Formats: sequence, structure tokens, C-alpha cells
Amino acid sequence: MRLHFMNRTREITKLTRVLGSPDPSLVVIYGRRRCGKSTLLQHVAKKTDIYFLADQQEAPLQIQSLAIEIGRTIPGFGQANYPSWEALLSVLQHQAKKGTTLIIDEFPYLVQKSPELPSIIQKLIDNQQNKTNIIICGSSQRMMQGLVLDSSAPLYGRAAEIIKVRPLEPGWIKEALSLNHIEAVEAYSVWGGVPRYWELAKTYRNQEEACKEIVLDRDGILHNEPMRLLLDDMRGASQPHSLLSLIANGSNRLSEIAGRLGKPATSLTRPLANLIELGYIKRDHPFGESPRSSKKSIYRLKDPFLLFWYRVVLPNHSLLEQDLIDAVYAESQNNFKAQAAEIWEEMARKSTAHLNIANIRWKPAQRWWGHGRDGKNMEIDIIAESLNNEFLLFGEVKWEEKTNIKATISKLKKSIANFPKQTDKKIIMAVWCKNNKIKNEECPIISPEDVLSGLK
Repeated sequence: MRLHFMNRTREITKLTRVLGSPDPSLVVIYGRRRCGKSTLLQHVAKKTDIYFLADQQEAPLQIQSLAIEIGRTIPGFGQANYPSWEALLSVLQHQAKKGTTLIIDEFPYLVQKSPELPSIIQKLIDNQQNKTNIIICGSSQRMMQGLVLDSSAPLYGRAAEIIKVRPLEPGWIKEALSLNHIEAVEAYSVWGGVPRYWELAKTYRNQEEACKEIVLDRDGILHNEPMRLLLDDMRGASQPHSLLSLIANGSNRLSEIAGRLGKPATSLTRPLANLIELGYIKRDHPFGESPRSSKKSIYRLKDPFLLFWYRVVLPNHSLLEQDLIDAVYAESQNNFKAQAAEIWEEMARKSTAHLNIANIRWKPAQRWWGHGRDGKNMEIDIIAESLNNEFLLFGEVKWEEKTNIKATISKLKKSIANFPKQTDKKIIMAVWCKNNKIKNEECPIISPEDVLSGLK
């Protein structure tokens, strides 16, 4: 079931502006698989444009396939034989109408078989006789970045726009799956912001059925999804697969991860940085500390679906191979609840910069952890500075059926009093919880409805 096209206003605006220019341009679009790149391209393409989805055939067959596709727009084009990419693109330049756009989706597949293709496109772009816009798109984020961001690459500096298509914000899932606000948070905690996952989930009656059929079932379409994602961008998936598994299941510090793998910590810096760049993990540090010098930095999975997969699917791989899907799902209920609470906390932090809390605008929020004034370990879910630097926000995040607001505020006050860093800013408190009808004079109560509205 196709979702109607959602959001992407920023990307559409950029593409419309570039493609509407009188001068032909190169546009680069990339991002992880299933985030809607192809849908975006088809949305902006005109009837006279040429859209080609590349595959992994040998180069002569790819050239023939593109020629046939061009023939749908330029009669007779696909009937000729083209010995090379250069020959095909040269003829296209002579026959295409000015302003035509050639869209090549999954461009890295072509480059794997024809490494000379970026140089050919570079010559085409640099030729003043060029009449066509060219859009190249790919799911291999590392390869696409290498083609256009590496200073030694032929296409470096040629692109008029480079657009990374990211997962959608949480606020869109409620509308996409026709859910209430609480259900939307729970759904996002499993599927994350990947539109294709939402499409797949929408075809089932409820989240349980969707999880069982498309993820837990050994033949489910997303059963092996993480390996597909990693193979898009890595020569080998073994090490990143191990890193994601360890981080998802509680090894969050570099020293812990290195110890579990039996490797020196220095050897993991680059692989972890790659996973951060790809958007799969993030490196957190406590509020008020420098990300470069903090010794308390921890690694966490950024993507909810990967978190779910590495906590539920991978540890139960042998059971799922024996079709014990119902048993695994039943045993994983605590995992589902804990993950919903964890993702809700992340959403609460992210929402801070998008909400007017106490009629004040805030900078992005962070968590804080460390020793309090009493010398004991403590954590504070949310701390953020106001944009004018006059206020400091302290927040407590709860995901339970009924939150005792008075007790929660009392705990928050104790945490603020025990916070070791001195501040002369005015203190504001807030509580994020499911109870959306509660009012409290001491601090704002922020509901799933508020958060989802902010994160759109």
C-alpha cells in the first residue's frame, strides 16, 4: 500500500529551483535505502524527463537498457546500438530537448561496472553545448559521497545541489499509519522514520502482526535488513555488524566495545566514525562538556529499527529459524516497552528546540550524567539552555500509563539541587509524559501530541 507523498518540502524546493534554471545542472541525491529517494525523483520529474533505475548487469546491457528507456521519450533512440556510455550520452545531447532531465537512480551500480562513467559525465557537464540536467542518485552513501565530495573525484565541485535524503521526522508517522499519539510513539520506536517501513507496516492490522510478518518471520522482507544496509556502504559487514550489536545491547563506552571485541580502542575510532556518518549511531556526551575532550562519551544507536532488530531479532536468530515467532514476540514484550520509553526520551530531547516551553525558545537539549553534589551517580533526562542564554531547562521524561506528577516534580527538584555545575541562570522545569490532560502550576506538562506536533 503506497503512502501519499509526505513532507520533503525542502528537497522539492531545491530540486524545483535547480531544474527550473535556464542553465543545465548536475544534482546529486543520496541516502540510506528505503527513505524515499526514488519516490522523490518521480515526484519532481516531468513527463519529458528520462528516469532510469540502474541494476547490476554488465555495462553493455546497462547501456542498452538506458537507450530503451530514453526511447520512450525520444522515438527511435533505443533502436540504435551504442558501443559505450560516451557514445550514448553524446547522441542524447544532440537529440534531447533543452531542459530535459536525465535521472539515473542507483548510479553506483553503473560505476561498479564502468569506473570511467563519472569522468564521461564530467566532460558532458563541462561542455558548453550540454542541454540536459543530470540527476545521479544512490543508496550507497559512502560511494556517492566519494563521487562528489572527494576533491580527487571527477565530479567534485560540479554539482549545483547535493541533497541527502534522511528518514522522516517522528511527527509524520501518526498521519501515515492513522494512529493516535501514543500509538504513534510506540510505532516510531520500532520503525523509525523510514517511509518504506511505514508502507509495509500499514498493510497489517496492528503493530504485532506487522512485526511478526515482516521482521521476525525468517522470510519477512525486513528480516535481514541491517546486513543489506551495511553491505550498501561497507566492503565487509562483519565488524560494523558486531559494533551495532554490542552498542544496542549495552556496551556504550569505547573501552567496553574494544574489550568485548578484543581489539585496541584506537582501531575502532574510524569504523565508529563511519557508522556515525551513515546515521546509524551517535556519540553522546553530558550537557556542558566538550564533545572533543569529554571522557564520559558514550555510543548509542540512533536508528530505532536497528535498535529493535539488534535487541530482538539477532539474539533470537536460532529460535526464529525454527519458526518460533509467537514465542519470541511474547518473550520480547519487556524489550518493546523499554525501547518505547527509550525512544520517547530521545524524542522529548529532540522536541525541546521545536517547542515554546514556558513561552521560551530553547537550544537543543542533552542528557546529563555524572556525580552529583552528594558524590553519588545521578542522571537528568533533559537539560537545555534558552536561546537568549538567560534560562536553563531541566526535564524529566516518563513513559508509563499514569505518571505521579507531584512525585516526579519532587524528584526533579532534588536532581536540580544536586546538580554539581554552578549556574546563575533562571531555572525552568518541565515533565514529558503520556498524561496529556494534566495541568500543573509549577511546570509545563508536555504530551506525545505536543512532541509529535513539534517534530514535523
